[in-house]
Amino acid sequence: MDSEKYSRSLARVIISEEEIKAKIAEAGQFLSREYEGKPLLLVSILKGAFIFLSDLCRAVTIPCEVGFMCAQSYYSGTISSGIVNITMDLQQDISRYHVVIVEDIIDTGRTLNDIANLLKARNPLSLKIITLLDKPERRVVELNTDLSLFTIPDLFVVGYGLDCGELYRNLPYIAEYNENAAE
Repeated sequence: MDSEKYSRSLARVIISEEEIKAKIAEAGQFLSREYEGKPLLLVSILKGAFIFLSDLCRAVTIPCEVGFMCAQSYYSGTISSGIVNITMDLQQDISRYHVVIVEDIIDTGRTLNDIANLLKARNPLSLKIITLLDKPERRVVELNTDLSLFTIPDLFVVGYGLDCGELYRNLPYIAEYNENAAE
């Protein structure tokens, strides 16, 4: 994709880099207070949440460990397939940890619901969910988060780890993706 077409595909910035940094600092303080003196495991859902996790774990001021899972439901399009496929699972025994799932965006909730149920069955000391972006109006399963940094309307967004066809993850902000301009 050429750079002109790449930029035309971005309709507008929804959340600035500065707004993201401020909310992550608050979330880091929250987690540090909540889990002081407790074994904490932050679990990132790849690929989208890796940037969020990276910044969030640096904002946490207490000892914590990091784990990764990978689940797919979008493949190469802009609409969820509704089929969740766990392509990489955690390696550690989570029964000794307070687990916080770190997610980039919650849309229908199917993917995260499946992951949360899978992790609950492994008996962590506790399980919470923190998401960068939440689209509650798109939810098709009953799923609540413990901390949502931003609630957004039903838009397809890219940036700060979120992609469209593997592009745009490197943007330091969240932008609305303009599907028509990409053609």
